Amino acid sequence: MAKNILKILSVFIIGMVGGIFTIQYLLPYLIERSFLKEYEFKQSPFYTIEKKEIIVEENTALKEGIEKVKAAVVGVNSKNQNKTILRGSGLIVTSDGCLVTLADILPKGLVFSFSIENKNFKYQILKRNEINNLALVKVEKTGLSTLDWADQDQIKLGERVFLVAVSEDGLKKTVNEGIIKNFNNNLIETNMLDKQYIQGSPLFNIKREVVGLTFVDSENKVFAIPNSKIRKFLGF
Repeated sequence: MAKNILKILSVFIIGMVGGIFTIQYLLPYLIERSFLKEYEFKQSPFYTIEKKEIIVEENTALKEGIEKVKAAVVGVNSKNQNKTILRGSGLIVTSDGCLVTLADILPKGLVFSFSIENKNFKYQILKRNEINNLALVKVEKTGLSTLDWADQDQIKLGERVFLVAVSEDGLKKTVNEGIIKNFNNNLIETNMLDKQYIQGSPLFNIKREVVGLTFVDSENKVFAIPNSKIRKFLGF
């Protein structure tokens, strides 16, 4: 038994000494020989490709869209005996001063005013359609901003939409956002809630295209008249 242990220890010691000798003396000697110099160990080149992506954030697109839409929104006031009783908005549809708004905020027999950038302009009501709740007005102002119309067939449930209206004090613009909750050829329903003064403001998508014209029900839910009905009324 003792002899076997001695043999194992001897083999282990010899192997260890041989390994040290090989690493310390034999390998350096062989590496220096000319026949091994042609085999050089080189690090493979590492190539990097810079990839740049331009990402247009939706919020940035929205901010830019709102700035453009604001210029196409008109303030609408209806007065009775010098007291404002109705306030709303309208959408400029031609650069020479035609705008569309709701017939509901232009009741017959009242005095109206239409403001662009807080300045009032003379006007003429060209036509109204009580059934579709639309009115076409011409103001004496040219060089106005207009918006493109969204493709009605491309509207989808859950699509993000926005409105820009003249504020309740009539001095600035206000914004709301939501999604399309339901729609058909006669009505667009959103998940937005807002006050009565936003009626007649344009509902538009992230591409700054007009989807419809808004109105508010008794529960302050925001709906819109689809742009297909508006365009048919306008003859576009």
